[in-house]
Amino acid sequence: MYIDSHCHINFPELAARLPDIFGKMADNRVSHALCVSVDLPDFPQVLDLAETYPNVFASVGVHPDYEDTPEPTVEQLASLSDHPKIVAIGETGLDYYRLQGDLEWQRERFRVHIRASRATGKPLIIHTRSASEDTIRIMREEGAGTDAGGAAGVMHCFTESLQVAEAAMEMGFYISFSGIVTFKSAKELQAVARAVPLERMLIETDSPYLAPVPYRGKMNEPGYVRHVAEFLADLKGEPLDRVARQTTDNFFQLFKIAR
Repeated sequence: MYIDSHCHINFPELAARLPDIFGKMADNRVSHALCVSVDLPDFPQVLDLAETYPNVFASVGVHPDYEDTPEPTVEQLASLSDHPKIVAIGETGLDYYRLQGDLEWQRERFRVHIRASRATGKPLIIHTRSASEDTIRIMREEGAGTDAGGAAGVMHCFTESLQVAEAAMEMGFYISFSGIVTFKSAKELQAVARAVPLERMLIETDSPYLAPVPYRGKMNEPGYVRHVAEFLADLKGEPLDRVARQTTDNFFQLFKIAR
């Protein structure tokens, strides 16, 4: 059994073909999926999916890439997360790759999400790209993670260094690998994946993006998370059933979901 710990099946290209999406999940033994929020206007769609399908959970948050969108408050995030199918705050974080100029608004948005996580006890889903130094600094300043009394969380679609992974794990965070780790060009990331213990690892698709080999370049979907698990098993020299079982156990433990 596998779990896609991060996907966007509410996005139009996947929402239009949900019966096929769920059918392929079943064919590939993908039992659950976490549909992750990227802005507040579309949050009702995310919540509706979680309420409609027993094997779908959801988060609430505003992605760092979204400039022209309503800013969340701690109180708003806490209120919207007060639902049994909303299991996380995010995705949140910092992204200096696509945006330039004064990005203090992005850092403040990140702080708001961390405070909402601490207020609710729900874990964070963190996105970081070309901003790892500030990401770790703000996490520490705001008390993200179990070591600071927070709710910990996951560094999703991880592409950073082992040093960044270790800093996050010291704060109680899990490291999630997407289809990127299967790419031939991802040698440095593969070295990180070898070093991250299975006990601190999740798998994801981030669909509809970043399809793993052998589907690279095509639309991604939750059923393909099995290929991430298979690659990691080969990479780490672990039996596939152990990778599947441990990443599944990690998901339920992190997001406090009863099996």
